[in-house]
Amino acid sequence: MNVYERLENDHRRQRELARKLVETSGDSPERRELFAAFREEVEAHADAEEQTFYAALIAHPDGQEKARHSVSEHEEAADLLEELAELEMSSGGWLRKFEKLKDELEHHLDEEEDEVFPLARRLFDDAVAARLGAEFEERKAAEKAET
Repeated sequence: MNVYERLENDHRRQRELARKLVETSGDSPERRELFAAFREEVEAHADAEEQTFYAALIAHPDGQEKARHSVSEHEEAADLLEELAELEMSSGGWLRKFEKLKDELEHHLDEEEDEVFPLARRLFDDAVAARLGAEFEERKAAEKAET
């Protein structure tokens, strides 16, 4: 599986977890469990993606701008995740902040799939995409093991 397929699989999982989280209410065990899974998935994905895919993209002059933009969006998401972790899940503010994160995340994922991946496909041949996919998977597993 190449890097694009691996990343898109994660994107589908993130979208699904976010959709399910929005449907929860209050400080419920379901919301706590889903948020923990969502946070772990988003953080491990972003860290592994930065260390593999975006590191390779930044190495290309034509890829630097898009890569840096995407990494800055990862930082914004990380900040929102931290704020959510500190808020009371039963408050209306928690759900509003999560919906903001969900909207920003969906924008980021769409942008990656519609703009960054086509650019990377022009810069990376199939062998590089395959190698990056394997490196991403390995790095993501390591990130999850550290949490």
